[in-house]
Amino acid sequence: MKVVLLCGGLGTRLREETECRPKPMVPVGGRPILWHIMKLYAAAGHTDFILCLGYKGESIRDYFRNYLWNTSDVTLKLGRNPQITYHTSHAEEDWTVTLLETGQETQTAGRLLRALPCVGNETFLFTYGDGVTDSDVNAPIRFHRSQGAIATGTAVKPRGRFGELAMDGQTVTTFREKPDEENAYISGGFMILDPRIRGYLEDGDRCVFERRPMERLAQEGQLRAYTHDGFWQCMDTFREQQMLDRLWTEGNAPWRTW
Repeated sequence: MKVVLLCGGLGTRLREETECRPKPMVPVGGRPILWHIMKLYAAAGHTDFILCLGYKGESIRDYFRNYLWNTSDVTLKLGRNPQITYHTSHAEEDWTVTLLETGQETQTAGRLLRALPCVGNETFLFTYGDGVTDSDVNAPIRFHRSQGAIATGTAVKPRGRFGELAMDGQTVTTFREKPDEENAYISGGFMILDPRIRGYLEDGDRCVFERRPMERLAQEGQLRAYTHDGFWQCMDTFREQQMLDRLWTEGNAPWRTW
């Protein structure tokens, strides 16, 4: 299945990193978080990617154009007929990556709408360029096929961003910096969409996918949720980027399924 990834937003809450590059290119363990997301899908057998570019999209173009050069041992033969020999092989060599310019100011549904001609008339995978999970990528696909709905999203319980206090009156008895569970599920992205989604992408570039399209899908009974109680983490803030980077560096990254 083809995978559409939104890579064009401004990432304003991560301004420490996104002043000079788009959020999907912010590094985790020395690699862009976009690479980690794509590796998740590739490990499940999905290697045909459509990247919806916008803000500083040239950074993503340069990364993939020079991917082999920047990740391989090479031998250069200089002269009038230069030659380059690459000595390193990669698991990514079977990837197909379409770099699609979708506009600087385009909203999420507008970017998705622009990607649909590249998808064709088939069910496809869709997510954002800033979140990772240890969820089985193929499990929600099987669930989606059993439901017959237009859209299925992965519902997750986010890790707490603030310290959790257990109190006896005004005395703190327990403190947990990062509580692992919240009461409510939220949309974690990692969606499966039927081609009929086209009819829900209103107002062109101005359309925000998480508003009217998702609301309409829910109202019409066309939105399903595959629940995942394991690891999921987006990267909205510098603190979250540092936490993901630390997990990877320490060899404790739950999303590393490859």
